[in-house]
Amino acid sequence: MPQSHSVSFDAASAAADFDLRRLPDSFYDDPFPTYRALRERAPVKRMPDGSVFLTRHADIVAVYKDVVTFSSDKHEEFFPKYGATPLFEHHTTSLVFNDPPLHTRVRRLIAGALTPKHIAAMEARLVELVDGLLDRMAGAGEGAEIDLIEAFCGAIPVEVIGNLLGVPRDERGPLRAWSLAILGALEPALTPEQHELGNAAVRDMLGYLEGLVGRRRAAPGDPETDVLTRLIRGEADGEKLQPKELLHNCIFLLNAGHETTTNLIGNGLRCLGEWPGERSRLLGEPELIRSAVEEFLRIESSNQLGNRITTKATEIGGVTLASRTQVTLCIGAANRDPQSFADPDRLDIARHPNRHIAFGSGIHQCVGMGLGRLEARIAIGRFVARFPDYALAGPPTRSHRVRFRGHVRLPVVLQPPRSTIPKQETPP
Repeated sequence: MPQSHSVSFDAASAAADFDLRRLPDSFYDDPFPTYRALRERAPVKRMPDGSVFLTRHADIVAVYKDVVTFSSDKHEEFFPKYGATPLFEHHTTSLVFNDPPLHTRVRRLIAGALTPKHIAAMEARLVELVDGLLDRMAGAGEGAEIDLIEAFCGAIPVEVIGNLLGVPRDERGPLRAWSLAILGALEPALTPEQHELGNAAVRDMLGYLEGLVGRRRAAPGDPETDVLTRLIRGEADGEKLQPKELLHNCIFLLNAGHETTTNLIGNGLRCLGEWPGERSRLLGEPELIRSAVEEFLRIESSNQLGNRITTKATEIGGVTLASRTQVTLCIGAANRDPQSFADPDRLDIARHPNRHIAFGSGIHQCVGMGLGRLEARIAIGRFVARFPDYALAGPPTRSHRVRFRGHVRLPVVLQPPRSTIPKQETPP
């Protein structure tokens, strides 16, 4: 995506003064100049709270690979932030914020229902869903302005994850708001309002899921395709989740499968709106949709940050870290590291190789990445084929988040008058 290189940007000051808990408003729209400054001047940046912030691809991959030295357990990090609250219980029980053996048990149960075979079987139903949404948007008429987040990007993963967990369609209304509130509370700087909304969302979601689990126990689904039934039953050897583990990992699945995929689809369509040369390329070679999705994941990573804590004294990037040092992994910066990606700020939908880490790496690599990729390929590919001349209708609105990069509003005109269709040339 073309970058807004402000003449007033001072790289040296940006790197020296960087504090994840005190970010200027401009950062949320375009964090990448700051990430570049950190990579070049302070790649292992010591933060005011004693944690470190990593921005180089090689350093972050090394941390992902060393799960003994760099733990994913969040009890120590999250208790000062949340206290003894529903948010603390949730985020210290879910798959993503735990080490083995809990991580191993939950991941194995979920992965069994998300094999390549099972994901491929979802394609026909997903195409039907996407085409229905496209038909509905087309019905708005030529020149109509549509918010893609509400009408398209956010609607797809809610339906897909709702189907996986067997949430009745007429009960899916609150899912998006719950998800946004819980994930919003993961921001480095938490307001009292975010804290209150997040805790209320966890309580409401737990209450709903207790009823859903009870119904599923009484009338199980097919454990080959119904993830909730699979989690309830456990493995053949009798390894089941405790009731609390079951409920919180259902929340995790609904949240993780929803927000990041919404962001991926929205980021991808915005990229193609701002790089019309690459959109023309995709229209001419629709088979490039697979590599295009990988490039959207790289250049506008839906999940920008990860976290670890050291279990012993160690060294990363030539910097010594004491035991119990909190480490923030900046995925968004690593995926634009020129040491790993040629011309990293340029969108190249045929980029190869593309060893991005948008889904993490190692044992914590996203368990649902195959499904997320399928959703993005079908959604973006079919959208562009149906509306090849869509145009951004005014500035999109970014969500005011540093951890998750996406939009709260992405207005477009699907079929603009011919005089307003952008020239097919790549921005500088």
